[in-house]
Amino acid sequence: MKLAFKLTRDKEIEKRRTSRRRMLRLILLTSAVLWLALVGVGLRVLWAYENSPGESANPPVLWPTESRIQREQNRATLVMLVHPHCPCTRATMNELAGIMAHAQGRLTAYVLFLKPEGFSEDWEKTDLWQTAASIPGVHVMVDERGAEARLFNSSTSGQTILYDATGLLLFSGGITGSRGHSGDNAGRSAIVSLVNEGTADRAETSVFGCPLFDQKSECLESEHGSNKH
Repeated sequence: MKLAFKLTRDKEIEKRRTSRRRMLRLILLTSAVLWLALVGVGLRVLWAYENSPGESANPPVLWPTESRIQREQNRATLVMLVHPHCPCTRATMNELAGIMAHAQGRLTAYVLFLKPEGFSEDWEKTDLWQTAASIPGVHVMVDERGAEARLFNSSTSGQTILYDATGLLLFSGGITGSRGHSGDNAGRSAIVSLVNEGTADRAETSVFGCPLFDQKSECLESEHGSNKH
């Protein structure tokens, strides 16, 4: 009788242990599936963000005479509009350095850093400013209140515009393939080809960067809040 009771009890204990192990495996499996699903969603969101272009410019076909920039008369002139606190534009600076290296002295570039009204002195002189200033053939300028950006009808950081020696528009777009990513891309290739060979397979590309004038932009909000008077 005691032996039968013991065997019954042992079977019940083993049954409970087996049930607990199955439950634990189920919990672990469910957790793993949920974790993978969340990772997948996160990657999709990140991919969508990195590959979502900003608003493209509509620059004038002829060089705007109201611009403070002294356009070169004997070579092409490149204009880039930049928000100094846009993290996406760091990769754009790397691409600009590559363009200037391949231009072989046939190109002068101006990088204009937005400075909205009411912001502190030197607010625009970030690491992006220092990087641009260090590139041979590049001139950096402060764009007070975005006056030059508006002349060139530009509203996205990293917008790059190329004019020939006569002031005719050759190219408008971005010089990265996605947000914050350096590497071969259609914009860089087009500009290098236009400068060196006078022709390219495209005159426009998407531009990937933060808005120049939207202070509620997610990638600019914290910078605006901490640097205003």
